[in-house]
Amino acid sequence: MNIGQASSKSGVSTKMIRYYESIGLVAPAHRTEAGYRVYEDQDVHSLRFISRARDLGFSVDQMRELLALWRDRDRASGDVKAIALAHVEMLEEKARTLQQMSATLKHLANNCHGNDRPDCPIIEDLARVEPATGSRKSVPRFGVTSLSDPIAQ
Repeated sequence: MNIGQASSKSGVSTKMIRYYESIGLVAPAHRTEAGYRVYEDQDVHSLRFISRARDLGFSVDQMRELLALWRDRDRASGDVKAIALAHVEMLEEKARTLQQMSATLKHLANNCHGNDRPDCPIIEDLARVEPATGSRKSVPRFGVTSLSDPIAQ
C-alpha cells in the first residue's frame, strides 16, 4: 500500500509518517523503482501503536522504548510497567502544575474589576519586576504575592 493508504488505515498523517521515518521511530518504507513508499500491514500496526502511545502523551524516546518492548516477545512486562508508571508520575505532575496555574489565574481574575478602569491585577502580576535589578520578583512560579494565596483559600 502507498503512504496515503497507510495513513488512512493507521490514522497517522502522511507528514507524521515521514517524520517518524526521518527520526528512526519506524523503519524506512520499501520503495518502488519510481521511489514511492510501499507499506505492509505490520507497518500500519506499528503506526497505530505509535498513534495510541502519542495519544497517551508518551515522548518519542518512550515510544521508541515501548516499540522495542512490543517487538520483543521475550520482554518482561515489568519493563513496560515501569515506563508507564514513570509516565503517569510525569502526567500527574503536569496536572498539578496546570491546577496551580488555573487557581492563580482564577484568583487574579476574581480580583480584577473588569471595568473601564486601567487597574488590573492580572496585568500587574504579569508585569511585576524588581526596580533595582529589572528582573521578576522572586515569587512562586504560579503564586500571587500582592493578593492572598489562591491555593490557601
